[in-house]
Amino acid sequence: MKFRGPADSTMPECLNCGEFVTEQYVRVFAPTEMGTVRVCPSCPDMIREGSEVREAKSSRQ
Repeated sequence: MKFRGPADSTMPECLNCGEFVTEQYVRVFAPTEMGTVRVCPSCPDMIREGSEVREAKSSRQ
């Protein structure tokens, strides 16, 4: 199910995993020409093994 716009009663969904995303998330992260997002924070392929934050690749000061 794809989000089609404010007149449509369907809720926006991630095209990758089908998870619900908010209209605000879509407004910020969806490409201008698309009505929904391609990936979201709930996508299984976005979760790292061990569920830990990786170390920075560059040093920060």
